[in-house]
Amino acid sequence: MNNSISVPSLWDDQVSSQLDEPRLLLYRSNLLGADLRITNFGGGNTSAKVTAQDPLTGQSVTVLWVKGSGGDIGSMKLDGFATLYMEKLESLKGLYKSLDQEDAMVHALNHCIFDLNPRAPSIDTCLHGFVPYTHVDHVHSDAVIAIAASKDAEMLTQTIFEGEIGYLPWQRPGIDLGIKLGEMAKKNPHYVGVVLGSHGLFTWANNAKACYDTTLRIINKAAVWLETNRKKPAFGGQRTTVLPDADRRSAALRLMPAIRGKISRHERKVGHFIDSPEVLEFVNSNALDALAPLGTSCPDHFLRTKIKPLILPHDADDATLEQLIDGYRMDYAAYYERCKHPNSPAMRDPNPVIYLVPGVGMLSFAKDKATARIAAEFYVNAINVMRGASGVSAYQGLAEQEAFNIEYWLLEEAKLARMPKPKALAGRTAFITGGAGGIGAAIASKFLNEGACVVLADIDQASLDDVASGFAKTYGKDNVCAVLMDVTSEDDVISAMNQTALAYGGVDIIVNNAGITISATVENTTLELWNRNQAVMGAGYFLVGREGYRLLQRQKLGGSMVFICSKNAVAASPGASAYCAVKAGELHLARCMALEGAPLGIRVNVVNPDAVLRGSKIWQGPWRQQRAASLKITEEELEEHYRKRSLLQRSVFPEDIAEAVYFFASDLSDKSTGNFLNVDAGNAASFTR
Repeated sequence: MNNSISVPSLWDDQVSSQLDEPRLLLYRSNLLGADLRITNFGGGNTSAKVTAQDPLTGQSVTVLWVKGSGGDIGSMKLDGFATLYMEKLESLKGLYKSLDQEDAMVHALNHCIFDLNPRAPSIDTCLHGFVPYTHVDHVHSDAVIAIAASKDAEMLTQTIFEGEIGYLPWQRPGIDLGIKLGEMAKKNPHYVGVVLGSHGLFTWANNAKACYDTTLRIINKAAVWLETNRKKPAFGGQRTTVLPDADRRSAALRLMPAIRGKISRHERKVGHFIDSPEVLEFVNSNALDALAPLGTSCPDHFLRTKIKPLILPHDADDATLEQLIDGYRMDYAAYYERCKHPNSPAMRDPNPVIYLVPGVGMLSFAKDKATARIAAEFYVNAINVMRGASGVSAYQGLAEQEAFNIEYWLLEEAKLARMPKPKALAGRTAFITGGAGGIGAAIASKFLNEGACVVLADIDQASLDDVASGFAKTYGKDNVCAVLMDVTSEDDVISAMNQTALAYGGVDIIVNNAGITISATVENTTLELWNRNQAVMGAGYFLVGREGYRLLQRQKLGGSMVFICSKNAVAASPGASAYCAVKAGELHLARCMALEGAPLGIRVNVVNPDAVLRGSKIWQGPWRQQRAASLKITEEELEEHYRKRSLLQRSVFPEDIAEAVYFFASDLSDKSTGNFLNVDAGNAASFTR
C-alpha cells in the first residue's frame, strides 16, 4: 500500500480495553476526527447501540448513542452524543408514509430521547439507527467522496471495492434514506458499508475496533486506487504560473482589505488566506474555469462554501472587484429566485465565501475567523474531490435544486435560528500595541470576550508569547495573533499591520497603548531620555496611527482608534516633563486624526488613565522607585497613596481602562470622535475645560 497517501491506524488496545461502550465510542470518534483525510471539521458522525438500564422501569433497553447535531467528532466530548431508545426509533418506520413527512420525522426524534438527554439528534440519526450492526461510522473522506461525486460513481464503487461496499444514489439525509440504507445492509450481509452518492461513506461492524479498522481500510483502498489509476497531470495541467511567495503575499495584502470592505457593509467579515500546493495546483490549472462553477458535491462542503466560488484576477483593480462581486450577488439572487419554494426562508447573504485567485491562492471570508478558515479547509476538501473524480471519470456537483434544498432547508434554518446572537464586536479585528502589558492584555481580554479577533503587538517576546498562548487557550487560537514589533521602527509597524491584514483581512480597531515612563526633573532630563520618550510615545503613536489609518482607508468601512494617553496629557506633574510633554502630544495627535478621519467614518478618541499600578509593566521598573522617592514614601505605599489622592478614594485597575477603551471601540460611541475620557477615580487637575 502507498504509505504516503494512506491513513495510519491510531488505535491503542491498551487504552481501549479500559473503556466502557460509550467512552469507547468517543475514543473511536476522536481518532477518526483527528485526521482531515478521514473527515472534515464538523463532518460525519459515529454511533453505537448500547445496553442500558431504563431510568423509569429499571429494565435493560438498547440505546443508540450517536453524534448529536452540530458537533465535531474530532473534538467532541461524551456530552456531544444524543441518546435514543432504539425501540422507539424503530417505531418511526410505522409512522412514515411519504417523503413529505421527512421533516416531521426529524421532529419526532425528540420523542425517542433516552434519559432526558438535551443533545439534539442530527438528521443522520435514522441512518445509524436502522443499520443492523452495533457500531456505525459515517465519514466524509476526500477519496471516497471523489468516487461518490463521479459521473460513474456506482461502477467505480463496484470496481474498487469488489463487491464489499454497496452504493446508494444521492438523496437528502433523513428517515427515507435511513430505511433504504438499513434494508441494503440486511439484504447484503457481505457488505461492510455503503457509498452514498455525492455525499460520503457509511461503514459498520459489531465491535468498535473492527468498525474503525474497516473505515480506514476502505478509505485507504479508495485513495490508493485513485492515485494509481488517475490521469496525469491533474486538472489537465497548468495554464497559469505560480507567482513568487512575496508577490503572492503582496497580491493578497492588496485584495483582502478591498474585498472585505465591499462585503462587510451590513455584517463585518473576517478573512483567511491559503496558498497550499493543492490550492495553487487547482487555481492555476486548465480545468479551473470548467470545474469551479460546478460547486461542491458533499452537503457539508456546500453549506460552508456556498453554491460556487468567485474567480478573480490577482491584479484586479477596485472597479473590477466591484463588478465581479456585484455580478456574483446578482447570480446568487437569480439562483435563489429560480429555486425557492413558497415556504423558503428569506435570501441570505449573497456575497461569495470562497475567492480563487490564479497565481496567488484562495481567500475566504465569513462571520468569524474560525468559520473563514474552516470554509477554506472545506474547499480544499472539494479540490481533492475534484482532482480524484476528474482523474478517473468526470466530476459532478450537486444539482442546483438539490443544492438549494440543502442550503435553505427549513431544518437548517431552524438550526441557524438557535445560534447565539452575535457579540458586540463579532467580525471585527483589533490591533493593540503594548499588548503583553497589564493594560494591553486587559483590553485584549475585553475585546475577545466581546467577539473580536485581536492582534497583540509588543517588543517583549517572552511576555507576548505567554499572554497570547493564554488567550488562545481561553478564546481559541483563531482569534489571537501575536506580532513582535518595535513601535519606533517604521518597518516593524508596516510589517505588523500587513500581518494583521493577511491574518484577518483587515482591521477595525487600533489601540495605541505602548509606553515607557522615566522620572527626572527638568535639569536632570537628558536629551537621550527626552528622545526616548518621543520615539516610543510620539513617533510610535504616529506610526501605528498612520499605518492603521491607511488600512482603514483601504477598507472604506470606517473604524475606531483609541489612544491610551494619561492624566498627564492635560495635567502636569513635577519630575516627569518628558513624559508629560509627549502625552500632551499624543492627545493633540488624536484630535488632528479625528478631524481628518471623520469624513471617512474613522473615529479617534482618547482614554486617560492615572496610577494603574496592578499588572502594569511600567510600574514594575525604575518608575515605581522614582515616583516613591519623589513622593517620599515606600514603594509598598504607592497604591494606597494614589487611591487616597483620588476624589472617589478608589484604585484604578487595567480592567477599568479596558471598559473605557471598549466604549470608544464599540458602537456604543459611534457618534463620538475627538474626545477623551479620564479613568482616574477623579482628579480635579485633569477635569476637562
